Amino acid sequence: MANFDVKLAEELEEKYDSGLQTRKTGPFLVKFTFLFSICFAAYHYITAGTGVPIDYWHMGTHMAGVFVLVFIGFPALRGNNNQLKPNTWWRYANVPIWDWLFILAGVSAAYYVGITWYEIDFEFLGGRFQLPEQVLRQGNPARIDVVFGTILIIVLLEAVRRTLGIIVPIIILVFTIYAVFGMYMPFQILKHPGVSWDLFINSMYFPEEGIFGVTLWIVSTVVFHFVLFGILAQRMGLGQFFVDIATVLAGRYTGGLAKVSVVSSAFFGTISGSSIANTVSTGSLTIPNMKKMGYPGHLAGGVEAASSAGGQITPPIMGAAAFVMAEFLELPYTTIILAALVPAAMHYIGVISIVHFEAKRLGLKGLPESEIPKLWNVLKRGWPTAIPLVVLIYVLFSGFSPHMAAFWGITSALVVGFINPMHRIGLNDIFEGCVTGVKYALAVGAVCSAIGIVVGVVNTTGLGFRLGFMVTEVAVNLGETVLPLFSWFPLADFNLQDLTLFISLIMIAVTCIFMGAGLPTTALYIMLATVAQPALGNLGVPPLASHLFVLYYGVISEITPPVCASAYAAAGIAGANPFRTGLSAFSLGIAKLMVPMVFVYSPVMLIVIEGYFTWSSFLSTTISCAVGVFMVATAVAGYFLTVMPAGIRIAMALAGILLVAPGMKSDIYAVLVFLPVLIHQLITRKKI
Repeated sequence: MANFDVKLAEELEEKYDSGLQTRKTGPFLVKFTFLFSICFAAYHYITAGTGVPIDYWHMGTHMAGVFVLVFIGFPALRGNNNQLKPNTWWRYANVPIWDWLFILAGVSAAYYVGITWYEIDFEFLGGRFQLPEQVLRQGNPARIDVVFGTILIIVLLEAVRRTLGIIVPIIILVFTIYAVFGMYMPFQILKHPGVSWDLFINSMYFPEEGIFGVTLWIVSTVVFHFVLFGILAQRMGLGQFFVDIATVLAGRYTGGLAKVSVVSSAFFGTISGSSIANTVSTGSLTIPNMKKMGYPGHLAGGVEAASSAGGQITPPIMGAAAFVMAEFLELPYTTIILAALVPAAMHYIGVISIVHFEAKRLGLKGLPESEIPKLWNVLKRGWPTAIPLVVLIYVLFSGFSPHMAAFWGITSALVVGFINPMHRIGLNDIFEGCVTGVKYALAVGAVCSAIGIVVGVVNTTGLGFRLGFMVTEVAVNLGETVLPLFSWFPLADFNLQDLTLFISLIMIAVTCIFMGAGLPTTALYIMLATVAQPALGNLGVPPLASHLFVLYYGVISEITPPVCASAYAAAGIAGANPFRTGLSAFSLGIAKLMVPMVFVYSPVMLIVIEGYFTWSSFLSTTISCAVGVFMVATAVAGYFLTVMPAGIRIAMALAGILLVAPGMKSDIYAVLVFLPVLIHQLITRKKI
């Protein structure tokens, strides 16, 4: 039975996730950071159970804590930061004076909204300072509002740059320039009167929109809590239980270790909010074992990366995107979960099918019976570790808020961890878990706060609808050009409206993949839902389907070369070529590319959208899609009943795609294309 090493998993994640690589600091700051992180985690845990303070105080506290830890831990420039430099007048404990100034400025700006929410009127040193309450300053901010708002934006962008790199700050600056200088835009459709800097700060700084809007609220009341729950659940043995159950379920079959990777990653995705965390946690066990059994390194890494990226679309947590989606769409959380179930299942059908047929082609067997644990022993040893997850899901589906569910999930994890004799944890494990959870939440906290600027700009300028109109216009023009070509193909039966929608979907999907490179799932979804989703709304796609569409294609960026963080982390563990590993992961995740198209054209797959669901249409869409994904998987692997030559693989892929496409006509065409493939495979197999 494989042993899950939490410490090794965390070390690997820190190695491959740039958002966790901090500089070395002096002894006092090490202790301060440790205690501050514990207090930060405790504050969120306690307020989740007892009641969250007024929004501007709570969000301000969360943001202030993020600033303190980011500017202590992350240097201005990446480099040799493992050397502890001596103290000078401008540097203390390896943190230079400008970082202390960033902390002071950031904390002050974060708390300013709360401090000045109500009227301030006092005299000091013979002078009088008067500031009306915040509601009276809406639309006419005071000069000091603009100063502190500007400071907050600068500090936020620098915090994001240090944790995630320069790309996101550049994107936010582009949106900022667009808001202020809209009258100078080159395209008429993008032009708007522009807003003054004072009004821009007014929109970005005060609650409801911008920085203190829904993005920061979600990250401070939901995302952090579920990150913390995942870390603590791992430490009290849930990760080991997942691996053991996956080994029991899949280990004995063809390509057993790769299937263990798929199943354990699917399980782990229920508690993990990060594709990289998922990859290194289960991959630290599965990738070396797959290589020992004969899997090429790039394939072993690709299997783990593709499986782990699926965790971000797998209920119930979905990288916390489910909670943000529920907030955006004003739908119950349970509705989002039900809608996401079948598409997530299609992804794993695709991955496990490719894994199976790749193993067949390579001649790889399952694990020996002696290495597969007994189900009863696994359950007897590990069932208590599943209690926190059961509690969390039960509270969620009982109608309580997500942070209340996280509170009871964390509480039950602590209780089980203390009393479970099979996997007992101590106070040090809890404290280290809190520190690790806080570190994981820093990059997400900074970027989700900053993404509020993008949301504010889009809402203020109507940019989302402008971009949607541009996409539609381009798609119509392309459709008119391409439509005559389809008359040459007897199977093609398209009109201009069909082509417009399809071209629009392709354009939006590609945009989502490019924009998603390197972003945490939650921040990625928020930005895509704000910028790309309105275009789908213009095309008549139901809101829930359009939100899931942009989430899926954004998450695909995790396994799409050249920027595919999860695949590169897996390649590092496997000792394989990163780009080749990325290509393997991308091909293994092929179902994730196709399924969003299905639920856009046939929203019945999402179950919960009114006016679409009937059992007959649901079953026909779902079954044909599953079989089509399976057929495409065999084409990717190059093996079905036996090895498939190139022409047969292409035909099988075409048959699978036609079967995935909703509609009886495409299903009939699929069968006609598949029959020669089946005949070829049967004849070839007999000859062997």
